Amino acid sequence: MSEEISNPLLTLVREQGLIDDLQYEEVAGEFQRSATPVIQLLQDFGIMKLDAILHVMAAALGTEVVSLKDREISPEVTKLLPAKVAQMYKCLPVALNDGILLVALAEPLDPAKADEIHFAAKRDVQIVVADPADISRGIERLYGQEESESFSEILKEIDANKNITKEVAAAASDDKAVAALANEVPIVKFVNLVLQQAVQDRASDIHFEPFEDEFRIRYRVDGALYEMAPPPKHLALPVTSRIKVMSNLNISEKRMPQDGRINLTIAGKQVDLRVSTLPTAFGESIVLRVLDRSSVNLEVESLGLPKYVYDFVTEVILRPNGIFVVTGPTGCGKTTTLYSCLRRVNTIDSKLLTAEDPVEFDIEGIMQVAVNDAVGMTFAKALKSFLRQDPDIIMVGEMRDLETAQISIQASLTGHLVLSTLHTNDSPGAVTRLVDMGVEPFLISSTLMAVLGQRLVRTICKNCRTPFEPTEQQLALLGLSPHDLGDKVFHYGRGCSTCNDTGYKGRKGIFELLVINDAIRTLINERAPTVVVRQKAVELGMVTLREDGLRSIFDGDTTIEEVVKYT
Repeated sequence: MSEEISNPLLTLVREQGLIDDLQYEEVAGEFQRSATPVIQLLQDFGIMKLDAILHVMAAALGTEVVSLKDREISPEVTKLLPAKVAQMYKCLPVALNDGILLVALAEPLDPAKADEIHFAAKRDVQIVVADPADISRGIERLYGQEESESFSEILKEIDANKNITKEVAAAASDDKAVAALANEVPIVKFVNLVLQQAVQDRASDIHFEPFEDEFRIRYRVDGALYEMAPPPKHLALPVTSRIKVMSNLNISEKRMPQDGRINLTIAGKQVDLRVSTLPTAFGESIVLRVLDRSSVNLEVESLGLPKYVYDFVTEVILRPNGIFVVTGPTGCGKTTTLYSCLRRVNTIDSKLLTAEDPVEFDIEGIMQVAVNDAVGMTFAKALKSFLRQDPDIIMVGEMRDLETAQISIQASLTGHLVLSTLHTNDSPGAVTRLVDMGVEPFLISSTLMAVLGQRLVRTICKNCRTPFEPTEQQLALLGLSPHDLGDKVFHYGRGCSTCNDTGYKGRKGIFELLVINDAIRTLINERAPTVVVRQKAVELGMVTLREDGLRSIFDGDTTIEEVVKYT
């Protein structure tokens, strides 16, 4: 079972006979669903008391349990462990005994963390066991206000370390040397700092890109890419290798793309990083998708849907059967919309199944299946087995091919509600996309209930929002003239410290809802092109993405440039 690998404490208490099989399954299932620490779950389920758990871990490691409650830790000892290391690994220096630093670690059974602390502290370290809550409080007390090392300091340290430059040159074809290089203290520090900085800046993706003469690191914040000060070119190999080590990827495989995951606790928040590597002419390009569980609000109310869309969507997801499709380009929030819909209908009397590639967020009470084409677990295969699992509602991550679309339609015809996504530019385009795939038009018209098209536009920073008078050229971009404006006010962001001088902070959705009514069904059956479907929908009152974007401009939420860019 995967939990045995991912949670050594659970394996340990099972091996020692302190938990029976039923309790083990319960704790493992809850751990997988909620990512609550196992030490907490063992107490919540009434299986073991905290003191007993700490002593079992200490005995397994051949170390001691220390109490941090009234313990005073001297500034000299505190200085031996950098603030960033303490915060990233949830560890606390306790004392210095004969040159060995005693460190209390929140997850003491993780040998990789112990090794990394040893590297970062640059001295011998002995791990001791303590109450994780006391460790968190101690970190807050000792390091809460302390400023971390800056990129420039770490880069200076790397430049001063001539061995790294030599090792990079020597390690190109030696996997062991590359692995050793990935664990060098400055490299570990540098990667940790990049990840920490990205999460602090609310980045959704982190790009590590090797080029012929430079090594670039870029963050995507609110949909726009920003470049960091580029590190030296020779760091490309150790930095990418470090990320591969952290995500348990094969560091010797540099010719094939790989996918992995990193779980981190940054500033007390649980953050999942989805890792994707791609071989290029000058080394491996790595992109990390940041999934910050604490910042995602999966409630339909929080999506910012206009009232008429909200009313329709909340009604459609309660229907017993049919297909509801959300469409838009990659990264426009389709999955978040569907998750929010699932959360709304996730009740004790409904069985919900999802097929995703990959599973982005774990939602309690929903059976979530990860699609894996490499082992033949396709969307179509998952869907076929779903129908034998007696579901009420099925979510298909994406309708990629005819087989998946056909099985989704069969599922909806046999009394299931199916939610899915499609990659098209607008909602009428979804209909013609299904016809292009080879789905019979009469099947589409009899099962499809609605298509929701969406985009994410950046919102103006509240702190530096300023009204302005748009020029005729700007209005022409929106298809407006000065006479159409009346007393409407336009805004832009001047740029301030709150928004890093970008003028934008955060994003919001703009939406286009195509309801499949009798008039649209007739057009589908006639295989009408997208343009005709679109014209008819607008005639019948569909608010287009552009019109919904105008609503956001007039409400002072976004700018002309953003709406023109995305619609």
